[in-house]
Amino acid sequence: MVNNTQTQTIDYDHLQDMVASSDTGGRNLAGPAKKLIVAVAILWSLFQLYYTSPLPFWLQEVIRSWGLDFNVVIDDTKARSVHLAFALFLAYLSFPAFAGSPKHRIPLPDWIFACLGAFLAAYYIFFYEGLVTRFGAPNTQDIIVGCFGILILLEACRRSLGLPLVIIAGIFLLYNYFGQFLPTDWIISHRSGSFSQIINQQWITTEGVFGVALGVSTKYVFLFVLFGALLDKAGAGNYFIKVAFAYLGHFSGGPAKAAVVSSALTGLVSGSSIANVVTTGTFTIPMMKRVGFTQEKAGAVEVASSVNGQIMPPVMGAAAFLMIEYVNMPYSQLITHAFLPALISYIALVYIVHLEAQKMGLKGLERTDPPSPLLLSLIKILANFLIICAVYFGLEFGLGWLKTATPDFAFLIVLALLAIVYLALIRRVATFPDLEPDDPNAQIVKLPSAKPTVNAGLHFLLPVVVLMWCLMIERMSPGLSAFWGTVTLTAILLTQRPLLSFFRGEKGCKIPLFKQGFQELLNGLEAGAMNMIGIGIATATAGIIVGVVSLTGFGVQLSGIIEMLSMGNILLMLILVAIFSLILGMGLPTTANYIVVSSLMALVIVEVGRQNGLIVPLIAVHLFVFYFGIMADVTPPVGLASFAAAAISGGSPIKTGIEAFFYSLRTAILPFLFIFNTDLLLIDVDWIKGTVVFITATIGILAFTAATMGYFFTRNRPWETLVLIIVAFMLFNPGFFMEKISPSERHILPVQLTQEIEKIAVGDKFKVKVSGLNPYGKEVIFYAELKVPEGNTGDDRIKALGLTLLDTGEMIDINNQSSNKIIIDNVEIDSPAADTGLNWDQVLLDVVLPQKALPKEITMIPALFLIGFIAWNQRRRKQLLTLKKS
Repeated sequence: MVNNTQTQTIDYDHLQDMVASSDTGGRNLAGPAKKLIVAVAILWSLFQLYYTSPLPFWLQEVIRSWGLDFNVVIDDTKARSVHLAFALFLAYLSFPAFAGSPKHRIPLPDWIFACLGAFLAAYYIFFYEGLVTRFGAPNTQDIIVGCFGILILLEACRRSLGLPLVIIAGIFLLYNYFGQFLPTDWIISHRSGSFSQIINQQWITTEGVFGVALGVSTKYVFLFVLFGALLDKAGAGNYFIKVAFAYLGHFSGGPAKAAVVSSALTGLVSGSSIANVVTTGTFTIPMMKRVGFTQEKAGAVEVASSVNGQIMPPVMGAAAFLMIEYVNMPYSQLITHAFLPALISYIALVYIVHLEAQKMGLKGLERTDPPSPLLLSLIKILANFLIICAVYFGLEFGLGWLKTATPDFAFLIVLALLAIVYLALIRRVATFPDLEPDDPNAQIVKLPSAKPTVNAGLHFLLPVVVLMWCLMIERMSPGLSAFWGTVTLTAILLTQRPLLSFFRGEKGCKIPLFKQGFQELLNGLEAGAMNMIGIGIATATAGIIVGVVSLTGFGVQLSGIIEMLSMGNILLMLILVAIFSLILGMGLPTTANYIVVSSLMALVIVEVGRQNGLIVPLIAVHLFVFYFGIMADVTPPVGLASFAAAAISGGSPIKTGIEAFFYSLRTAILPFLFIFNTDLLLIDVDWIKGTVVFITATIGILAFTAATMGYFFTRNRPWETLVLIIVAFMLFNPGFFMEKISPSERHILPVQLTQEIEKIAVGDKFKVKVSGLNPYGKEVIFYAELKVPEGNTGDDRIKALGLTLLDTGEMIDINNQSSNKIIIDNVEIDSPAADTGLNWDQVLLDVVLPQKALPKEITMIPALFLIGFIAWNQRRRKQLLTLKKS
């Protein structure tokens, strides 16, 4: 028994080393060096809080009112420089150069590199005036600084993230310089590669290292990572795990289901898949093994669940914040689009572990609470839902009235209301015992009781609610929303222990409890900054790749290559992009993977889709790339999350990674589906249709999971697996079959457009197929989608679109019919037509108008009937087998 305990302790220390070497540095320091790193990390967090908060603007007003000419507002470019300076300084002090380098002290060269890196990153601040006056014409000093800066950054990237991203960035830099010497008829040749031009692009302007990616890391990602670190220090991680186990632990394979849900919740407090695995896995993996899961399956469930935490709103992975900049979309809208696929993905993961448990005949853990009748449980759920709705509407209308009635005092009143709610929650929490972390290796593990478990951490939900309210209702920026969530968390960290002691009537001085909370706050500020080192370095290094692409126009050349490989087939192209992401995922972290693939591939997919008549929203393409990018931490043989899980389970890291990879692939069908059926992203969908989409898509993913697992209610027969796959497809994309039976579109000749558009309802969408030159002078044929605008006549509506059409009098062949040649004579700037890529002198080849058709949802009826029949057949077969055995 002693040996087992000792082994677990050694393993846990090894896990902490893995997380440290991956996320926060592999050095184990003490003394002044350790204190310096802690102080700098806390200072970085305080700087980011100051930069993101409204404080600089309030302070600036006060300074101006005093008649002083002093600027305390930090502009975005300077903030990026400071952000990278902190990241480089801490990277060289925290990450040793090689595996054999000293881990208990910092060698002198690393001190030099740390200080030099910080100076070079902050070069923009020190020489701001000179850089502004010679914009676009760097001098010798700028070139030298840029060269050393890029080298220092690449070395920091090698230390913190490994060689793959360094190699890719290096290849792009070499291509940037040597590509100009390639023959002009080569598809990848370019003429933008002078040495000064490259260095200027990468280090002096905001198009390379200091570009959008680093800007997003500075503006948004840091505050969300800090929010998660503080939430974890407050005790929310343990709370989420306990709640998941209290409600799910008694089901078949209950610990695995609890692992999925707790990992989704822990995704709120951890921006790292590896840290998520360690946080939840040290408890969930031994519990899964206890009920019968193999070492590899237990580890794989935890890995798949932890990695998918990055796709679950409201706090998604760092790449999601890059997405809002690339797509130019509010974060609140991104959450809306991402919510349904993420929820369905987690439902599928829960169902996967349920089927695994059923196949192995596993049971759950012994429950503490007596089972509630189904009707009572449903009433409780409904009552809670109604209470939440009542509170939501009360707050929305109440706060709206407050802003109108007392605009000057609304902020103070809201603060007072929050304080009252917090005190009420703390008083409620004080009536229940604190949650203590359990030992998963104990001989007897009893599930926690649901009521005291849920009530013991209700106050942890307050900062999450504040964050969501600011994002979704107040429509604040993600950074400002995370700031107010962090401020709420800070207040909780400082006061929760003294207040709990007070409400429990405990005697004694409360100052030590306040000091304990203050220390936890400092630990959270340190942890948040240390977790950001890798992300800051990754976004800066990936900026090199983005800078090369924008300077050389490589994206255009790549689109030609991809078009040739995919033969213009959108599905084949998506498969190629998915494979490309998975290959990159073997060595790149999630954020860098997303930046590289989205900058190279996103617009290519959109353009090829347009050429094939499939109008793919840009957000759908970026989410597609994001979904495959998050598999970077799973993909064997380099998936570090799998190694962390295997260290806990005692299984093989490679087998764990392969198992987790296949678990994740079952949910990876979703990105392909929402490309072809954007209803899954809730684009232009009302709440009634959204509910139908959610229900049918959930049944569809369950059917697909059952098919690929070879088990539904019992083991599938081959024909049942085939039917389940067809059913899943019918539910996910019902329009595919209905278009064959009752088409929702009709084709007309372009010469009829003005006459026919008058008959279409305002707001309906129609497509036009045109041929012409793209911005790069290449002949292309593509579709453009437009909304019918208001107008009394067809001519008025065409004009409202910003189009002027011209009948040339020539005759051309369209769909085997001879028709007048209609060209676009003029397109107004910033008009709806211009936004879709329509331009002068393009020839109209086809017009696709909407028409009345049978609802595509009719397809779902036979699909549901088939799945019901298979369920009935398998249950009947299972009962017969049970009778035979008995």
